[in-house]
Amino acid sequence: MPLDRLIPSLLAASLTFSASAQQSAPPVPPPVQPPVQPPAPPPGNGAAEDPTAPAEPAKDASKKEEKPKWNVDKPPYPTFEQTIDVDEGTWISLDVSPDGSTVVFDLLGDIYTIPMAGGEATKLTGGLAWDMQPRFSPDGKHIAFTSDRTGDGDKGGDNIWVMNADGSAPKQITKESFRLFNGPAWSPDGQFIVARKHFTSRRSLGSGEMWMFHARSDSSGGLQLTTKRTDQKDVNEPIFSPDGKYLYYSEDITPGGSFEYNKDSNGEIYAVQRLDLEKGETTTLIGGPGGACRPTPSPDGKTIAFVKRVRAKSVLHLYDIESGAVTPIYDDLERDMMEAWAIHGVYPTFDWTPDGKSIVFWSRGKIRKLDLGTKQTSVIPFHVKDTRTVSKAVRSPIDPAPAEVETKMVRWPQVTPEGKRVVFQALGHIYVRDLGENGAPPGEPRRLTTDKEFEYFPSLSRDGKFVVYVAWDDEKLAAIRVAPVNGGPSRTITKQPGHYVDPIFTPDGKQVVFGKVSGGYLTSPLWSRDTGVYRVDLDGGDPVLVTKKGTRPRFGASSERVFLTDYAFDKEADNAKLISMKLDGTEERTHYKSTWATEYEISPDGKWIAFVERFNVYITPFVDTGRTIDVGPDTKALPIAKATKEAGTYIHFGSDSKSLTWTLGPELFTRSLTDCFAFLDGAPETLPEPPAAGVNIGFSIPSDTPKGTVAFVGGKILTMRNDGQEIIENGVVVVEGNRITMVGPLASTTYPADAFTVDCTGMTITPGFIDAHAHGGLGTNEIIPEQNWGQYSNLAFGVTTIHDPSNDTSTFFAASEMQKAGLIVAPRLFSTGTILYGATGSFKAEINSLEDAVFHLKRMKAVGAFSVKSYNQPRRDQRQQVIQAAHELGMLVVPEGGSTFMHNLTMIADGHTGIEHTFPVEIVYKDVLQFWKNTEVGYTPTLGVGYGGLSGEYYWYEHDDVWAQPKVAAFTPRSVIDPRSRRRQKTPPEEYNQFLIARITKQQIDNGGTVQIGGHGQLVGICSQWELWMFVQGGMSPLEALRSGTIHGARYIGMDAHLGTIEPGKLADIIVMEKDPLADIRNTQTVKYTMVNGRLYDANTLDEIGNTQRKRRPFFFETAGSPDRTTLWTGGCAGCGLVGAGCEPADALRGRPWGYH
Repeated sequence: MPLDRLIPSLLAASLTFSASAQQSAPPVPPPVQPPVQPPAPPPGNGAAEDPTAPAEPAKDASKKEEKPKWNVDKPPYPTFEQTIDVDEGTWISLDVSPDGSTVVFDLLGDIYTIPMAGGEATKLTGGLAWDMQPRFSPDGKHIAFTSDRTGDGDKGGDNIWVMNADGSAPKQITKESFRLFNGPAWSPDGQFIVARKHFTSRRSLGSGEMWMFHARSDSSGGLQLTTKRTDQKDVNEPIFSPDGKYLYYSEDITPGGSFEYNKDSNGEIYAVQRLDLEKGETTTLIGGPGGACRPTPSPDGKTIAFVKRVRAKSVLHLYDIESGAVTPIYDDLERDMMEAWAIHGVYPTFDWTPDGKSIVFWSRGKIRKLDLGTKQTSVIPFHVKDTRTVSKAVRSPIDPAPAEVETKMVRWPQVTPEGKRVVFQALGHIYVRDLGENGAPPGEPRRLTTDKEFEYFPSLSRDGKFVVYVAWDDEKLAAIRVAPVNGGPSRTITKQPGHYVDPIFTPDGKQVVFGKVSGGYLTSPLWSRDTGVYRVDLDGGDPVLVTKKGTRPRFGASSERVFLTDYAFDKEADNAKLISMKLDGTEERTHYKSTWATEYEISPDGKWIAFVERFNVYITPFVDTGRTIDVGPDTKALPIAKATKEAGTYIHFGSDSKSLTWTLGPELFTRSLTDCFAFLDGAPETLPEPPAAGVNIGFSIPSDTPKGTVAFVGGKILTMRNDGQEIIENGVVVVEGNRITMVGPLASTTYPADAFTVDCTGMTITPGFIDAHAHGGLGTNEIIPEQNWGQYSNLAFGVTTIHDPSNDTSTFFAASEMQKAGLIVAPRLFSTGTILYGATGSFKAEINSLEDAVFHLKRMKAVGAFSVKSYNQPRRDQRQQVIQAAHELGMLVVPEGGSTFMHNLTMIADGHTGIEHTFPVEIVYKDVLQFWKNTEVGYTPTLGVGYGGLSGEYYWYEHDDVWAQPKVAAFTPRSVIDPRSRRRQKTPPEEYNQFLIARITKQQIDNGGTVQIGGHGQLVGICSQWELWMFVQGGMSPLEALRSGTIHGARYIGMDAHLGTIEPGKLADIIVMEKDPLADIRNTQTVKYTMVNGRLYDANTLDEIGNTQRKRRPFFFETAGSPDRTTLWTGGCAGCGLVGAGCEPADALRGRPWGYH
């Protein structure tokens, strides 16, 4: 989505070194210093000290002890020292000293120098902070660099720093905490530094602008040199011409305003732009097929070295400014990042020697020098023997199958008028529960009805006697029903089936107002026309359209006006509006507008509103002024009270308008308005703090566990124990209930005679696959269907557990509980829920302290999450605070890889549970492997959407008739698969990215690490198997790939005590393949039987077999009359525009009237 337009506020930059740079021949830099080794780690931490950091001042004993400030170099969680001993490195940026004697370069977040002839590296910076992109000043006395070390305001994010050439006296130049800086370059006179400023908006990938800062005075802020052309197309790699007249930089100049995946590098992606600093005019200097990036002018300014893509290769070229001639000079560069997004540069920095006769650059792990006269290239050898401070991955053991299902995702709760009962939805049905009085526990919950259909959206009548709700059946679709609270039969008040949501009684109880939406994708598209807000008489009749705009109808004191939520989206705000109109749709008024509110509620007397913003609940008086009132947490025009201590949702006023309720997970909170506002009669002299705990209205039921015994007899068993080496050629696996009880050779194992026997002769038995990065809708408009074809497809391809690192919180965790209870058929369902987003949006997780991080992780844990996704939180200190919160709360943290390689490495250093998505580089070298080793940080590369080139998904469309694969055809609507797979592009093998990046998965396995499959929901079911196949393309053996799909995934999400191997005591998640995947990894698609939690399914039909026989009902697209059409939006996120992708949220309805669709 488009970027926010933010008026930048630039901060002062001050340096302590000399005031002016000489413009004559630069002096010789100081002699190379011996390596500075970090001191021994302090007790209890292990983080190395930064040798350049100033000493801490002595504490004043007379002052009150202050809360310790966050220091990127010294996080509170445990760290250890990792030994690094290498002569090669990955994605190294470098610069040549002005006298040509020294090369400065970055390696694993520290900065080193070596003589031009090569040798032992001298360390300039150290510590846990990440330093990179060094650049010598024109006089050679100083080095500018990018660092995320703690700086101004105790924040630690990418900013520009300057230090003396020996590494001493580091000084911060830029002081941003959100629009961060990187990629410094000096002006020729040494007075200024230009750098790229990063901008994000709705999409976290963002764009850039070039800003210039005075390097040698206490100036206030910087100067903007360029303005971003779009909000999602990158601008990068600034550098001055030697005469200072021009600024060169690279820019993604592809058409349109949105980032594009799978851009064709044979065309023009990036071009080199030239800004005339005197005239302010910008021209495209170098472009054309293959594009152009990393402009680097020669010392005489007549030639520009740059990188251009030539078919599948990244090639170093020279551009003659006068004639325009382009000459290739070196064709074995590492693959550039033109096809990804590259906030730290499309290719690492390189430099000319001062005489203009050679170019020094990095490629294939080495620093190289190209003699332009002889065209000969030599290696400048370096050796780094050092340590790095790293942390073990944050990970806690998780029980995937407790004996009882504990309902935490309690939805739509409402308290009856007398305050003694609560109505809510959980486990697919509506429940009524007595609230305990005087501290007594709540009574036992009871079903509102005995109906078989799923039930959603309960809402009480004003007198508390009736509940209106939506009943759902996949074949019959939705109906609006009314049932008495005290029990009794329900009755339907809608005549036709449809897709209905959000029903509510009018205050007089005579009508029901509701939303009508469209179906499709997960549910039948029938009865999807004429969406909008409707009203219907309680006694029946034809629904009457109220309006086509707005959602979530509710009422104040009058039955004549309905209140709705409307939106006026722009780049900087959702602009959520509380509007109202008469029930005939006339006299529309806009009462309140909030930048980021996600819920509004109006009190029954019409005198108060409550709203949720940034996950907290607020209350303010309802006032009519004839104008729209801006409201938010910081509103000054009206009294605003924060009702919550932690977080809250599903807000609702009491019937007397004197209290407000909300939930956080299963806890129901209540707060009196007199405890919120001192001016109300009856308010206490001192207002109490918001309640820290509520009433737990959730409940537990036994988890679904089948009865009886199943024996898999006669197959080859790949147990995945002992590093996968245990293979039983003709074996038996016995399952009782949902646990494996016996495993062994058929000849020596006696299994129960009454067991249901599965003849596996000639087949292969393995643990079920675990997709650690899955996506896909679990419901539509918060309605969870009875049969989800996507999850059936997962099971058909042997996927028995999924971990979805981005999905709708309420829908996913509700579905997860239903799966555990046996109410829906699906793999084991786990998710982070909604991501901890670092860019713009109503769901942005603002983190500026450890307390903030704990707040966000606690609210996610309350609804059932054991993991969170740290999604492009921009600063290092923010990401570290999430890690510390996870340590404290026993949770996992999976980050968004985000095509930011240097940030990926900091994620390893800080001990994230793993890296989600592939590194954007084509290969890693010994430095990264040594750095990564023993951290237990996993790798889920999602090769189907790998960064840096054409996604692996398209390889399989080209090479296979995917639409004809029997399981794909059986479990996927044609309207999903046909448009994606039948008309196919043809691409040379060398341009398929997965062949390069899959090599890293083999490197990680050989390094003793773990790699997991992550199908990313590209084509649910088979996409998980594509990952296995691509692992083998990258060099894994079939057995290594199978371990990645089983035990590695279990270990990654903390479930290896229960899942991932076939052995007694483990959960019975088992698949049987007709053909041997060790002979050909693609035989994984021959799954014949899938067992999940002890329930056995025919993988070709998903009929349950074994001790329980249950035939699958037809999917909507298999029934007569279905047009088999779908919508492109699944109800999850659609950041990349791909069905089921789900990795980054976006405003999928932008440009359309906001309302029910």
